[in-house]
Amino acid sequence: MLEDKEIYKGLAGVPADYTAISKVDPESNSLLYRGYPVPELAASMAFEAVAYLLWYGELPDQRQLAAFEARERAQRRLDPAVKRVIDDLPLSAHPMDVVRTAVSVIGALDPDAADSSVESNLSKSISLLAKLPAVVAYEQRRRRHLELVEPRDDLGYCANFLFTTFGEVPSDVVLNAFDVSMILYAEHSFNASTFTARVVTSTLADLYSAVVAGIGALKGPLHGGANEAVMHMFEEVGTADKADAWLQQALDDKRKIMGFGHRVYKNGDSRVPTMKRALDTLIVEYDRPDIARLYDALHEKMRSRKTIEPNLDYPSGPAYHLIGFDTEMFTPLFVASRMAGWTAHIMEQLASNSLIRPLSVYNGVQERHLAH
Repeated sequence: MLEDKEIYKGLAGVPADYTAISKVDPESNSLLYRGYPVPELAASMAFEAVAYLLWYGELPDQRQLAAFEARERAQRRLDPAVKRVIDDLPLSAHPMDVVRTAVSVIGALDPDAADSSVESNLSKSISLLAKLPAVVAYEQRRRRHLELVEPRDDLGYCANFLFTTFGEVPSDVVLNAFDVSMILYAEHSFNASTFTARVVTSTLADLYSAVVAGIGALKGPLHGGANEAVMHMFEEVGTADKADAWLQQALDDKRKIMGFGHRVYKNGDSRVPTMKRALDTLIVEYDRPDIARLYDALHEKMRSRKTIEPNLDYPSGPAYHLIGFDTEMFTPLFVASRMAGWTAHIMEQLASNSLIRPLSVYNGVQERHLAH
């Protein structure tokens, strides 16, 4: 009987489909994009090349990369209609709500939105990747009552992203750390937002609808919003000498300690060492040893009390803070990066589609009838 079936709460441990895009191996503690170890990609590739890899399956040669970069750079400007919609939203709205709305408007303006051919979806994917920095950068500036900075087509993806946010070209240290973070966040198998995007895609809805759904899933603090929560935690703790007492009280209150633990990794998130090295360079660049002390203190106390290791959000939160992003902008940065992974999965889902429709086991009141 159906009622006797085992329930896999949260679909934990349930393979839903095949994917050739990435592999998360909890036993070897590794993450591969199209077969390449992600630390190797982060050490030697720019974000544009990694996005190309996720979409096309292979790394680009110089000619292919140049053509891809030219195509992306030509689509960076914020459409005036999108800007008007953003301007009409209250500053009290969370930036994730602004990003979600902006993507909806971009989709509504696209006359080819309903075309789900491979060529059309690739074109939409490149366009969204190109436009997201303008949306995110403008939202931070708008919240600070600053004017829009127009993008530059002579800068790489991450350099332009930071330029349009802060109005200046960053140092190589800052650029490299930001590039690393974008690569690490670009893709991570069937996580909650990616699976959400694939579910929507399986209904044959358009790419924009699937991406908007992914953004909604990413907003939650148990998923993308965790990097924001980490920085709020750092601000609440204050200094390294207060970490022990703060953590003990938080555990006594049964609070979830954000930035620690992962549904898949049991021996620590494989992306953390790479991001921690990037964070260390920023700490030196900005002369903020206090951040390092607080990071290490919380990590040490958490490890000794709960034997739970950090996930990627733990080092990325303070890294984005040091670069100069407002805390509420951290998850929109995640959106800009994960756009590559989401759209790769949307196209993969369509290539061998089956409607995703799991069963449920009813545990409510048994059949009954109205009294006559």
